[in-house]
Amino acid sequence: MSASHKDALPASETRVVPEDARGTRLDAWLASAFAPDLSRARAQSLIRDGHVLVDGKAEEAKYRLRSGETVAVRMPEPEAAEPEPENIPLSVLYEDASLIVIDKPAGLVVHPGAGNPTGTLVNALLYHCGDSLSGIGGVKRPGIVHRLDAQTSGVMVAAKTDRAHRALAEAFADHGASGGLERAYQALVWGAPEVDGGTVDAPLGRDTKDPTRRAVVPAGRSDARHAVTRFRVEKRFTVGGRIAAALLECRLETGRTHQIRVHLESIRHPIIGDPLYGRGFRTKADKLPEPLKDTVRGFPRQALHAYLLGFDHPETAEPMRFTSPLPQDMAALVEGFRKAG
Repeated sequence: MSASHKDALPASETRVVPEDARGTRLDAWLASAFAPDLSRARAQSLIRDGHVLVDGKAEEAKYRLRSGETVAVRMPEPEAAEPEPENIPLSVLYEDASLIVIDKPAGLVVHPGAGNPTGTLVNALLYHCGDSLSGIGGVKRPGIVHRLDAQTSGVMVAAKTDRAHRALAEAFADHGASGGLERAYQALVWGAPEVDGGTVDAPLGRDTKDPTRRAVVPAGRSDARHAVTRFRVEKRFTVGGRIAAALLECRLETGRTHQIRVHLESIRHPIIGDPLYGRGFRTKADKLPEPLKDTVRGFPRQALHAYLLGFDHPETAEPMRFTSPLPQDMAALVEGFRKAG
């Protein structure tokens, strides 16, 4: 897949750090400020290769930004390349001749694209699966039927054959309406809904003020897409006599870009660590006691994990169900809130 010039960042870009980004790591802010064209891994490589300057000076990826600083990014010319197999470790939950199920870590981009020509899940699958790929559309490649944001961890399935790819793609396209498909996430959010469970039924479209974001929009708008998320409160965390956070289970009835993240922001409970949809809640960390304050401020991603995926096997119709425990970083964050309470 060749890199696309129209989707890439400009060759040179300069931005001023806003007040609400004060204290954010340089690599994390770059990834959020230039999303979706720039992953955190790509931001780190640009910083490492000297393509990023803060007030004219090269800094490390872990550098904490100050408001008002000027960050300049120079993008090298994109390289046209086909995805190549890469020996990237994978946590494989299940594999047969038709499909593979993996537990994706946070930080792993799913598919090569502008700014991410290598180091992706597709590169890893090409290496891992090798000759067991019978071909998707006549090409030996894995069939990606759904995606997780780069900084979202959890269970994913990919097809190895055309037949499996078509069947899984159809199941994900109708979002389980015909049965079999089940997707559930765990999200650690600011505050907590007053009810123990509910449904957010709100159409999504592009944010007119920021093209990198999605937003709840009027149903009649031309780009509005039907979106439904069901949530259930698993645990509320009280700190200093007030509810500070909650662990939610979220289930998708539709599969829109950033759906859970936008829907939770829309009910005033954005995901902790979310660089796009939790900006307005960053100062809440300042009111937390130590060491929880530092744990939250240093959390490098949205606290969202795809912990459950169920589907009917495309060849045998056997029900398949896979779960993944909270990854270490999210588990530590949850434990921090528990101890503080």
